[in-house]
Amino acid sequence: MKKVRIGVVAAALVAAAAFTLVGCSANTAPPSTFVLLDGSKQSTADLKGRVTLVNFWATSCTTCVAEMPRIVATYDKYKARGFDTLAVAMSYDPPAYVVNYTETRKLPFKVAIDNTGDVAKAWGEVQLTPTTYLVNKKGEIVKRYVGEPDFGELHALIEKLLAESA
Repeated sequence: MKKVRIGVVAAALVAAAAFTLVGCSANTAPPSTFVLLDGSKQSTADLKGRVTLVNFWATSCTTCVAEMPRIVATYDKYKARGFDTLAVAMSYDPPAYVVNYTETRKLPFKVAIDNTGDVAKAWGEVQLTPTTYLVNKKGEIVKRYVGEPDFGELHALIEKLLAESA
């Protein structure tokens, strides 16, 4: 009886670890509207045709701040080949902090603020930062990283996705 319970608990934990995205099929990036720092908007549909890194972060997250130079370097390395990056600041991050960080670090990619938390919710109830998604040219999520990605693995995957047709 004890082994059965442990098996059921283990299965439940595995199922809980698998993430689900609200309102989309298993691999498709969820429909979302990103409000950028300049007040303009971008939607998930706008990501199609490019390989895109969607990074949920916060200025108060030490890992996020530590990985940001490598995210910038990744963007710089691949942007000319059809790669994009979208940094999404969490709803609890004060907008003035996000603007200050973006300007002082001269982040070269689009930065959005998820004021309502709806974007983080749609992308699988994102609560831990950094959480990063790699989206292919078709608008499908190929990989999710919780915590800092292995940048060697990430770059290899970006190379592979850039080589694919849309």
